[in-house]
Amino acid sequence: MGQKSSLVIIGNEILSGRTQDSNTRYIADKMGAHGVPLAEVRVVPDIEVKIIEAVNALRAQYDYVFTTGGIGPTHDDITAESVAKALGVEFERHEGAYKDLLDYYGPDDLTDARASMAMMPKGAELLPNPVSGAPGFFIENVYVMAGVPKIMQAMLAHVIDTVAPGEPILSNTITCNVPESQVADEIGQLELQYEGLEIGSYPHFRSGSLGVSLVLRSTKAEVLRPATQAVLALIEHKDGVVQALGLAVPID
Repeated sequence: MGQKSSLVIIGNEILSGRTQDSNTRYIADKMGAHGVPLAEVRVVPDIEVKIIEAVNALRAQYDYVFTTGGIGPTHDDITAESVAKALGVEFERHEGAYKDLLDYYGPDDLTDARASMAMMPKGAELLPNPVSGAPGFFIENVYVMAGVPKIMQAMLAHVIDTVAPGEPILSNTITCNVPESQVADEIGQLELQYEGLEIGSYPHFRSGSLGVSLVLRSTKAEVLRPATQAVLALIEHKDGVVQALGLAVPID
């Protein structure tokens, strides 16, 4: 399905459960609509070797790598330096970032800890931060953003302006009372019949009975429409009842 992106979520607070990640869904929604869907997400601790390993693995496989977290002023905010090491470039003060911090905090309140947020890989370009002043950055195909959702969202708006769009991912969702096991084989065969079609199968247990939500995804409406009709026919053949329909592409 064309270009793909990936995400590295960085932070011990995510792995410990103390902080709940809400960035993945937001990024997935925005990048899917932009035609550059998330293909893989990794969560890593604030450990340099783990960050380097994840960034290097994903930047070799996907068109874009996004990171969230670890770019603040504290001792465990090591994302920027880790990215510099992953790319094999020097780690130095970015004068534009330093100016942004100076303008935001003023000379009296720009402590050494805050000034450290201007340290970035050599050659990095800034991702503006209209929320709290400290910018993110991107270098090659790696985009480094804040972990705080409101700040990340502001940075991502700029990221989307710099990333070439692909074909938006369209999706139709069918929820029914048929157990997943009764349609699994046919759904797999159906997916192979349409080029560029992906079907996700998500079982549920509600009111004492099994059911499944089938999510059909494609960049082509002309693929999604007949495939959706075929799934509905399959459910009818199994004497199932459609409980909900979410159609980005109408089937009439």
